[in-house]
Amino acid sequence: MSTNVELNVRPEPDGVLRDVADYVTSFDIESDEAYDTARLCLMDTLGCGMLALRFPECAKHLGPIVPGTMVPRGARVPGTQFVLDPVKAAWDLGAIVRWLDFNDTWLAAEWGHPSDNLGAILAVADFVNQQSLACGKPTLPMREVLTAMIKAHEIQGCLALENSFNRVGLDHVVLVRVASTAVATHLLGGSRDQVVDALSHAWIDGSSLRTYRHAPNAGPRKSWAAGDATSRAVRLALLVLKGEIGYPSALTAPTWGFYDVSFKGEPFRFQRPYGSYVMEHVLFKISFPAEFHAQTAVEAAVQLHPLVATRLDEIQRVELTTHESAIRIISKEGKLNNPADRDHCLQYMTAIALLKGDLVAEDYEDDVASDPRIDALRAKMVVKEDPRYSHEYHEADKRSIANAIQIFFEDGTSTDKIAVEYPIGHRRRRQEGIPLLEQKFRRNLATRFPAPRVEEIFALCNDRARLEATPVHEFVDLFVI
Repeated sequence: MSTNVELNVRPEPDGVLRDVADYVTSFDIESDEAYDTARLCLMDTLGCGMLALRFPECAKHLGPIVPGTMVPRGARVPGTQFVLDPVKAAWDLGAIVRWLDFNDTWLAAEWGHPSDNLGAILAVADFVNQQSLACGKPTLPMREVLTAMIKAHEIQGCLALENSFNRVGLDHVVLVRVASTAVATHLLGGSRDQVVDALSHAWIDGSSLRTYRHAPNAGPRKSWAAGDATSRAVRLALLVLKGEIGYPSALTAPTWGFYDVSFKGEPFRFQRPYGSYVMEHVLFKISFPAEFHAQTAVEAAVQLHPLVATRLDEIQRVELTTHESAIRIISKEGKLNNPADRDHCLQYMTAIALLKGDLVAEDYEDDVASDPRIDALRAKMVVKEDPRYSHEYHEADKRSIANAIQIFFEDGTSTDKIAVEYPIGHRRRRQEGIPLLEQKFRRNLATRFPAPRVEEIFALCNDRARLEATPVHEFVDLFVI
């Protein structure tokens, strides 16, 4: 009798799937700080989405796949007139909120942007309410959106703390798909077991390669990859709610599971149980639309701008002291081929800030990049690692993102070494950052809406109790053009 036969006994679901499903369906968020931060995150994320609509390369992707398609009682895409099925609505919203890379970030063993999950969350919640209104059923309030945001942040962020997907060549949007699948299934009315099943599909999908984020292939796919992930999450949730079965050992199955196929056989490691830690500690991009590892470098360069703006020809070298992750992800030499390439180049962002004393989204476009002074400055830059910066980047009570810049001139003189260890959007600078984040939100809204609507939206978002009680569809109404 042959012994080379697989035992066809269906196992219990993997523990990682069970833990996420239990958290999403049963855990009560009690942290006021988490809800307050989620409200700020909602504002900043939608504001960045409204700003992105000014860019034709973003706007061209939006709307129904078949032009003219009408979806009765579908989900709306904020800042537009589109009413779409929830799968495409999640894609569109996910794309606009990530396009400019200008809102929240999470940095750990893996990086990413937990606010990307809003693409699925808001599209699904609006869709649920549109369906409920047609049937006379109760509707979801915005409190449910904030709760889903906190939980999606926590799932994505806790998976990222100890597990580096980038080191095996995978892109962090896999964590967006996983987190969005969990919360979308729950918002759509799925049970705990259905969340488990949907999550198994999310892991079986594998992951995008990071090819499009790195030289020499960096390109605009990184601006819509998260929208694609949220869209897939909604599709998987809907499939399971129609009765599609799950695959309980999606992670652990020998040979065929995610661990063996995509993670070098290693199981995921976890630093802490799911709660509200990630939302409370999330990083906001407030001042500059710069990849987060460069935020403090840009801040330091802005401080140096008055000292060097009139002495550019006298500069001998620019020393950039940074942390290991920045060197691995965004330190580049050579030609930069497109805006997506430039906004992931530490030297380019630093050069712009030294030249202009600022950095805005338009600075990545071709007309700005053609200024020969930018590449001349880049050629004089020397990048080196400070081991302390690298170490404190990972410390749970610090999570610094430190950079320092010092400029040396041909005559032997130099500027002071300007170091910025915590960016303005860090939890340690939260109170300093909130007024600036609110100003940024108003500014971004004003690119899309008349002044009275801007003030109406801002007043609602600035009143947490009223915001939480507002039905989701009424909130989205305010963002319809």
